[in-house]
Amino acid sequence: MMATRNAHADLPASVRGAEVERDFEFTAADFARIRELIHRCAGISLSDHKRDMAYSRLARRLRACGIDTFRQYLDRLETNENSAEWEAFVNALTTNLTAFFRESHHFPILAEFVKRRQQPFSVWCSAASTGEEPYSIAMTLIEALGEHAARQCTVFASDIDSQVLGKAEAGVYSLDQVKALPVERLRRFFLKVKGTGLHAGLVKVRPELRAMVSFGRVNLTDARYDMKGPFDAIFCRNVMIYFDKPTQGQVLTRFEPLMKPGALLFAGHSENFTYVSQAFRLRGQTVYELTRDMKHAGAPKAARALAGETA
Repeated sequence: MMATRNAHADLPASVRGAEVERDFEFTAADFARIRELIHRCAGISLSDHKRDMAYSRLARRLRACGIDTFRQYLDRLETNENSAEWEAFVNALTTNLTAFFRESHHFPILAEFVKRRQQPFSVWCSAASTGEEPYSIAMTLIEALGEHAARQCTVFASDIDSQVLGKAEAGVYSLDQVKALPVERLRRFFLKVKGTGLHAGLVKVRPELRAMVSFGRVNLTDARYDMKGPFDAIFCRNVMIYFDKPTQGQVLTRFEPLMKPGALLFAGHSENFTYVSQAFRLRGQTVYELTRDMKHAGAPKAARALAGETA
C-alpha cells in the first residue's frame, strides 16, 4: 500500500516528500506502538529520530510475512506472545556496531586485573554482537596468563539478537574486519579459511580461542538470567545507551548477585552509571568496581590503581 498524504500531514514537507515513496503506510500511531513494544520486550527506548530506521527494518518483515500494513503486523505480534516473529522483530530493531579491541583502553586494565585475581577467571560479555568483543576478551586473557592458564578461564558471550550470535559462534571474519589487528595477533589467533568466491579472503578464530567462549541468548531486561556466575568482570558496553534510566537501574541490580566481590564492570564510552546505582563506584574511564563486600575482594587496591583512581 502507498502512504497517503493525510497520514503524514503533521510531518514537515521534506519528510513527507521522502515518505511518499514508501511501500507501506506508516503512521505516527504505528511508530508509537513499535516504540512501546520494543521497550516492553527488550527495554530499548527508540527516540523520535529512529522513525525512518524502524520503518526500513520492519518493512522487510512485512514483506517476509506477506502482510500489507504495519497495523496488521503489530496486531499479529500482540495477539501471539509466543510467536517466533517476536525474535525477528527484536533482531530487526537492534543495532550491532562492534570491532576487535574496540575502546582499547579497557583491555590493558582487564589484563592486569586478571593477573591479580584468584583463578579461574570468568567474564560475561553481555552484548556480544558478532563476536569481536568476546574474542578480544579471550585473546587478552591468553596474552596476560599464557595459553595453559587461560584455558581454565571462561568467557560467556550473550546477546538478544540470535542472528548475530550465530555469526559470533561461527567465528569467521573478513580480512577487512581484522585489518586493524597486529600481524602477531592475526597469526596467533586466526586461521585462513580455504576457498574461493564467497569464501575467499576470510579468517576464522583458532579452535583453542573458540573453546574459551560459550554463547547464549540473553535479554537483559528479563527478570532472571539463565547462566552460571559469579563473574570477575562483566562487559556491558554500548547497550545501556538504548535503555532509559529506570531500565538501566534494573539491569545493574540484576548484575550485582552475578559478580564476585570487587568485580569490574566495563561500560561504553558514552555511558555513566554513577547516578544510576550505588552498588558500583567509578574507578577510571568507564570502568566501575562492585562495592559489595569490598573487604573480601581479591586485591581491590590493585583494581583501583589499574583503573586509574588516585589516592
